[in-house]
Amino acid sequence: MRILITGATGLVGNEIVRQCQARKISVNYLTTSKDKMVTKPDYHGFYWNPDSGVIDEACFEGVTAIINLAGASISKRWTTHNKKEILSSRVNTLRTLHRALKKQKTLKPGNYKAITSFVSASAIGVYPDSLSSYYTEIEKKIDDSFLGEVVEVWEKEADAFNDFDFSVAKVRIGLVMSSDGGALPEMAKPVKNYVGAAFGSGEQWQSWIHVSDLARMFLFTVENALIGIFNGVGPNPVTNNRLVKEIAKAVDRPLFLPNIPKFVMKTILGEMAYLLFASQRVSCKKIEEEGFIFTYPNVCVALKEIYGNGQNENASDVVYNKEYSS
Repeated sequence: MRILITGATGLVGNEIVRQCQARKISVNYLTTSKDKMVTKPDYHGFYWNPDSGVIDEACFEGVTAIINLAGASISKRWTTHNKKEILSSRVNTLRTLHRALKKQKTLKPGNYKAITSFVSASAIGVYPDSLSSYYTEIEKKIDDSFLGEVVEVWEKEADAFNDFDFSVAKVRIGLVMSSDGGALPEMAKPVKNYVGAAFGSGEQWQSWIHVSDLARMFLFTVENALIGIFNGVGPNPVTNNRLVKEIAKAVDRPLFLPNIPKFVMKTILGEMAYLLFASQRVSCKKIEEEGFIFTYPNVCVALKEIYGNGQNENASDVVYNKEYSS
């Protein structure tokens, strides 16, 4: 098996690559940086520039599945320039892939026919901000924020791949828990420095997932050729109050400051502060019904693995083998 990955050097991509290597799955990856290109039998980099529609079509050779993770970070000020980059990075990557695959289908049908599954990242930010709703994948309403707009456009581009005769799925990612990047280290930093606190009322829901479980979910979706939308979150969402308290326990620090008011963060971060206060309580029941098993179903277990003694370091490999050993 050989998987083509876009965004392979990012937080989630790195973990997917690690798990692929542990399972002897070969990886081709696309990068916009020629300095990040590596050539090995089981790990081969190819250059592309989605903004100009350039792609090395040799990236498709031997590939049986594609995982799309590419897209500029949303965790930066939502200036006009950054908003344009956040949107275009997602649209252009998918359009470049789509055009290249259409060409493969016409000129190199052998390469095209080998592909059985396509999975694209998405985000739970598509769901409307709500303290009371519990969202499943059938929800049709879209959040009226910039993030809701981004996900709506992103998923529309991914839907274009339904033109092909391989399975197409989208994984709506929540708060990714990892010590190597993403939001968690930024949330933990003030707590470690004794100035941590929840945001606003603290009652907003945080639908989170350990990075190891998320990587396994992408591979599970690929190997089972799943179709449709799946929420990339764990089974037990928590409030922001609870999450900050659990982080404090995990890093062994007290919490004594009052919650941080919304206007303070909006002054510091501008419109992007919305990310800290939006509430999306999201269900993962659909992927569980397909047979996926979470290694880290509870936030305290996830944080213990990340900040604790690492006793669960290889747990994901054990569960993954269980899922695919039949």
